Amino acid sequence: MIASSGNPEALAERFRATLPDYEILTQAPGQDAEPVPYVVAGKPGSGVFAATPGIKAILSLNAGVEHLIANPEIAADVPIVRLVDQELALGMSEWVLAEILAWHRNLGAYQAAQAITEWTPLKEKLARDRTVTVLGAGALGRPVVEHLVRFGFHTRVWSRTGREIDGATAFSGQDGLADAVEGADVLVTLLPLTAETENLINAALLGRLADGAFVVNPARGAQIVDDDLIAALDSGKLSGAALDVFRTEPLPADHPFWRHPKILVSPHVAAPTHADSAVTQMTEAIRRHERGDPLPHLVNRDAGY
Repeated sequence: MIASSGNPEALAERFRATLPDYEILTQAPGQDAEPVPYVVAGKPGSGVFAATPGIKAILSLNAGVEHLIANPEIAADVPIVRLVDQELALGMSEWVLAEILAWHRNLGAYQAAQAITEWTPLKEKLARDRTVTVLGAGALGRPVVEHLVRFGFHTRVWSRTGREIDGATAFSGQDGLADAVEGADVLVTLLPLTAETENLINAALLGRLADGAFVVNPARGAQIVDDDLIAALDSGKLSGAALDVFRTEPLPADHPFWRHPKILVSPHVAAPTHADSAVTQMTEAIRRHERGDPLPHLVNRDAGY
């Protein structure tokens, strides 16, 4: 069953092509129906899982799974499979690199100067003169770090386990987090949303960055304390921020992020799910499960991702 508020029928057609021996549903059948062993889930409304009998596994359409972990309709023993997709990771890397490079080479400042016909050359630096800290070394964080290293940025990476990535300096733990962000010119968060990462990017952490630093968040809006970010921008501690995710989406029209001159807002587009690639991956996961092989990329409910 496709449980998505987007375009479930379009996904269903793809699954019918890759799983011709399966019946593909786009609506919950009700508890009296035949079992529905596999649910491909976006962010469906309440009651969908409760009205679907016999679920053996849930395959997430999104990289984030906190909404599935928190859903009381999903039994604790039903495995949840994260979407770990190369095309999604490529999209994320492109977006993060675009935002960092635009800031790094003053493109926003030059665009503003063009609007008032002002010829104002600014001090330019090479990538080797910038320190970028990436929070997260998983399926999305790792390729971003690898791209930053290739571009020549002095790159740090922080993760819960201290996972190492060639060319980057690795940090872990609470003490390691402070060291990882200390004096960084750019901070990128690619962490999952958990109890430990909610409100992680607050005034204290932002205060450790270099003066004039730049913050990039394509992960989860609740990781940033909104008021603390605005205060850091207004004080000049930060020179800018690129935000793709927010506590409430769509971002309310009266939210100050929309009108802040140092914030670039994008509508949760950094790493969209690419249907063909995602369906291929999920089809393989279903086939593996039917053969009795372990499901890939299982969510650890205790860790929160």
